[in-house]
Amino acid sequence: MTAPQDPKAELLRLRASIDNIDAALIFMLAERFRATQQVGHLKAEYDMPASDPGREEQQVARLRALAEEAHLDPEFAEKWFNFVVAEVIRHHTAAAESR
Repeated sequence: MTAPQDPKAELLRLRASIDNIDAALIFMLAERFRATQQVGHLKAEYDMPASDPGREEQQVARLRALAEEAHLDPEFAEKWFNFVVAEVIRHHTAAAESR
């Protein structure tokens, strides 16, 4: 990597790119939670358990493989998934309790 002619301008450019990626991630997470909320309501309506350990295990394996393919630490991908799933299960449990 060669040194940029204007390091401050390069820093601003990189940070702007990061900010755009962060915004996209937030909107993607919002879309994901809209879908999982529908799943939670369906599960609550039909008395299905809030969590599905088999599905979660499959997803961990799939996301770890995707992380490796993307040159992202699979451990990080799994931690992220577990964090998100914990929140999803909390929503599903709340949906079931509200019925």
